[in-house]
Amino acid sequence: MSEAAVRLLRLLDLLHRSPGLRGWELAGELGVTDRTLRRDVERLRTAGYPIGAFPGRRGGGYRLGDRATLPPLALTREEAATVAVTLGAPGTSAAARSGANDISSLAKLDRLLPAEVRRQVTTLRATSISLDRSRPRISTERLVTLAACCQARERVNLEYAGSAGQRGLRRVEPYRLVATEEHWYLVAYDLDREDWRTFRVDRMGDLERTGWTFTPREGPDPGQLVAQAVAVAPYRYRVVAELDAPLDEVSPHVPSSVSMVEPAGDRTKITFGAHRLDWAAAFLVDLGVPFVVSEPEALRLHLLDLGLRLVSAHGRPERTRRSRAGLGRQGDLRG
Repeated sequence: MSEAAVRLLRLLDLLHRSPGLRGWELAGELGVTDRTLRRDVERLRTAGYPIGAFPGRRGGGYRLGDRATLPPLALTREEAATVAVTLGAPGTSAAARSGANDISSLAKLDRLLPAEVRRQVTTLRATSISLDRSRPRISTERLVTLAACCQARERVNLEYAGSAGQRGLRRVEPYRLVATEEHWYLVAYDLDREDWRTFRVDRMGDLERTGWTFTPREGPDPGQLVAQAVAVAPYRYRVVAELDAPLDEVSPHVPSSVSMVEPAGDRTKITFGAHRLDWAAAFLVDLGVPFVVSEPEALRLHLLDLGLRLVSAHGRPERTRRSRAGLGRQGDLRG
């Protein structure tokens, strides 16, 4: 039902921006059947929205009445949390899956949202960043709660399961929520370990709001901290290289769960982790742009050995260039 609430907002947005749409056009925009569309229209009418129908070919269509008297959309608690995550979290695929070409247009329909949902949207947007288009796989209400604690600077006690499965109580000062293409993370200061930590939200158990506020510390870049924890820290080798291509060409091909990328002049610096040198070499070569590895030295030696073996197996560079030139002339003759 929570996804239906997002769809209802999308339907209201379509009726508001494009009055007089035909039924089949609305159903196509929403990605639903005609029957589902009729059910959604009836739910909005029951909530007090003046939606009229007009006849026509292929079943006619719908028109929104007086827009000046539109009531707030009545939502359950679960639906309110889902709408808040969809509209408030930056770059999430929940927005893409809702079918909205521009999800921000829904957020502009403030008067259609209950006051509590408006507050949640504002809070979540102010306290979260995205490394990729993320799909939330955990309780949307939990995200809203954590976002509220980040904004209120309120300490939280949470039960947490580490990567090895061990569970324990963690006392933290929440700082930011970060979304990757797979998971949500809380960046927080761990009071017992006296250091900044990242916590996967889906590994959290019971969560207690303490009511105790704190003075914010000078924190790290939350996106870089999560990227480091996800793409580098768990692996044997830390790989750093420069790619002969600008950042905007490289970043779409390297998700945040695999690597960290940052500009280096007109080139791109890439940092990632690997358990095996041959995998690291194959990953860099597969990007299809020239690169220079700065660390680790073991990878530089591996690439040098691989290059010598390839040259030995496939001929000297001069011979290769002559062979390519010959193929080019033959191709011209055949053309």
